[in-house]
Amino acid sequence: MRLNGSEIVIECLKEQGVDVVFGYPGGAILNVYDALYKHSDEIFHVLTSHEQGASHAADGYARATGKVGVCMATSGPGATNLVTGIATAYMDSVPIVAITANVGVPLLGKDSFQEIDITGVTMPITKHNFIVKDVTKLADTIRSAFRIAKEGRPGPVLIDIPKDVTAAETEYEKIVPEEVERSIEYIKEEDIQTAIELINHSKKPFIFVGGGAVISDASEELAEFVNKVHAPVADSLMGKGAFDGTNELYCGMLGMHGTKTANFGVTQCDLLITIGSRFSDRVVGNAKRFARNAKVLQIDIDPAEINKNIRVDASVVGDVKEVLKRINGKIEDHNHDEWIKSILDMKEKYPLKYDHNVLTGPFVVEEIYKVTKGDAIITTEVGQHQMWAAQFYQYKKPHRFLTSGGLGTMGYGLGASIGAKVGKPDKTVINIAGDGCLRMNMNEIATAARYNIPIIEVVINNHVLGMVRQWQTLFYGERYSNTVLNDAVDFVKLAEAMGAVGIRVTKKEEVAPALEKAIALQRPVVIDCQIDCDDKVFPMVSPGAAIEEAFDQDDL
Repeated sequence: MRLNGSEIVIECLKEQGVDVVFGYPGGAILNVYDALYKHSDEIFHVLTSHEQGASHAADGYARATGKVGVCMATSGPGATNLVTGIATAYMDSVPIVAITANVGVPLLGKDSFQEIDITGVTMPITKHNFIVKDVTKLADTIRSAFRIAKEGRPGPVLIDIPKDVTAAETEYEKIVPEEVERSIEYIKEEDIQTAIELINHSKKPFIFVGGGAVISDASEELAEFVNKVHAPVADSLMGKGAFDGTNELYCGMLGMHGTKTANFGVTQCDLLITIGSRFSDRVVGNAKRFARNAKVLQIDIDPAEINKNIRVDASVVGDVKEVLKRINGKIEDHNHDEWIKSILDMKEKYPLKYDHNVLTGPFVVEEIYKVTKGDAIITTEVGQHQMWAAQFYQYKKPHRFLTSGGLGTMGYGLGASIGAKVGKPDKTVINIAGDGCLRMNMNEIATAARYNIPIIEVVINNHVLGMVRQWQTLFYGERYSNTVLNDAVDFVKLAEAMGAVGIRVTKKEEVAPALEKAIALQRPVVIDCQIDCDDKVFPMVSPGAAIEEAFDQDDL
């Protein structure tokens, strides 16, 4: 059949099974929105308050559902407002497709009104991007974008479409997309055998799990692998939920704000098995002293990550789920009781601690865990509250902890919570935020209210930029340059002004009732939890130090 470019965009989205899009219209993309209007019964469009909110919502939708998230924006500033969200998705390997429109082909490169070379801008932060100047190539380009976003190591893809291409006509024929196969082409039998030999000879193995295990849905295979190897487990911020956080063998998070048990365990082990992690600087600390007593085995889908940050002794390249299946089928059961006992003793000796006498961030997070029975989807912003959410909420399953790990994007969580709730409407979705982060994208509260998307925004409000202040306290002689937010902004009134419910919490005993009320209301709710400005995240590793130098309040 003969369709114009805008109609082809919508038909291709339907081909890919897209039923929700997050975006913001404008002149250049008006043709696409006109076509979308005619299919509003098939594709639900969420009009966010800002394009950045749309990109974060598409990201949260993708992380929560495992599908490709889709966002749209117009040319110029509309397109550039997507950039931070695209970069966030790129750093954390999240499959989103961003569709932008541009000025007409004859106007490209002439500094036309609201023109920007968005493919040039986003080239370093996308897995691939396209500008489609010929309508006959539009359908195949959209199909390629979705395939690229999903296959191998996932990531964001951008498609830029000039306005005259959205109006031009061509023949369109529906094509059912092929299933994207798991990446197995790099898996070598000799690499599998080398990995097994390393494991067989290890007396003190330690397993470190990253976001790749979540992305590949390898939880079952990972649990079997852990039991066979009989080793303690730590995770990265992105790896939360890949391994059951309530399991006895779980030691907590590794790295700058990891547990002492995890950091000491990796330092003492003789084999570090790293699964789906790229050895971020926040994990390894001083790279020269990281896991210095151990041989390192790395399992990752991306060959570029092998030997990039840490030199390894062996590696297996391929989809984590597939690699673990093959290893599990060949490896024998091991027993490391003595090693495990030493780890369990460390867990008892070095528990996570906080002041139980006053209202604190860790207490709020623990109350969220109790009230939700550990079954909520938790999104976060970035900072102290993010670390507390990682430390004190026990994640039993993957896709339940959505956070900006690689880019560290303040303002991510609120948009992501909207996307997660749209994608998983049966789940309680709670965004744990700091007051500084809420100020970044607080306008998305109005988006949640407009559609009555019942997300819960829990603000850990210390009236400062908490993590920056913590560094200023510890490393900058308590010189609090531009980190105090103690002004007249009232988040309860702000929530009510935007159409949400606002609740203030100043005492420990008020937290659980506020959460229970928020869940029961089935409306967007902002809970403003007032804590002390000098609460800190511990343990901590100083920048440039080795991870075994982790310290806490007692050490200070």
